[in-house]
Amino acid sequence: MRILLTNDDGIHAPGFALLEEIAAQFSEDITVCCPAEEQSGAGHSLTLHMPVRLQQHGPRRFAVTGTPTDAVNLALRTLFPDGPPDLVISGINAGENLADDITYSGTISAAMEGALANIPAIALSQVVRDGGNGFGAARGWAAKVLAPLLEVTMARRTLVNVNFPPVPADEVKGIRVVRQGFHDYSRGAVVESIDPRGRKYYWFGLEDIEQTLDRGTDLEAINEGFISVTPLQLDLTHYPSIDTLAERFAR
Repeated sequence: MRILLTNDDGIHAPGFALLEEIAAQFSEDITVCCPAEEQSGAGHSLTLHMPVRLQQHGPRRFAVTGTPTDAVNLALRTLFPDGPPDLVISGINAGENLADDITYSGTISAAMEGALANIPAIALSQVVRDGGNGFGAARGWAAKVLAPLLEVTMARRTLVNVNFPPVPADEVKGIRVVRQGFHDYSRGAVVESIDPRGRKYYWFGLEDIEQTLDRGTDLEAINEGFISVTPLQLDLTHYPSIDTLAERFAR
């Protein structure tokens, strides 16, 4: 199996070093292509107004001076002349990618870029609470989660989002396949302050965003100490609205 590894925390991130260790359990044919610097919150952005550079950090290890989307896009176009990889894995992110946070996530977007190329893709994230437990759950469970996923034939233009709870590996209660949850972003904080030159600035704070712990969601699974596994699709069409809108425009 030919695997492309990527992330949004940068090539030197500790979570990525762990991902390399885990991926080596499944294949010797691994190529790395990550952003050179942290790109958390970059979403599915593609660099269009400046050049992107590819930096080599060792045999089949590369970094890109751009976004996670740039990294996967460039890797698929330049690092696989004999054909695409069999799998794209993005992570292991230091922090959660749950509910509608996935729309901001560079980790998810890197996996999306693989899915857009019809390559099976998986995103891995370690939920962190108050800086405790590190990557313990991911270290103990990532291989157990990946093994069955690699045996599944994923539908075209889909990906799988995996989050590990913020507990030690021996306290993980198991794995749940769940749907995406939702946040109440109206409660998110914006911190206002003054810089040393007397100019006002703002810092977005996400800690006050209310989590809706509906049954069967990724938020509920993590809250109860389970690993969440959520299949995602790239088709954002809201099909129930098509007929309603079509009727409006037919008048």
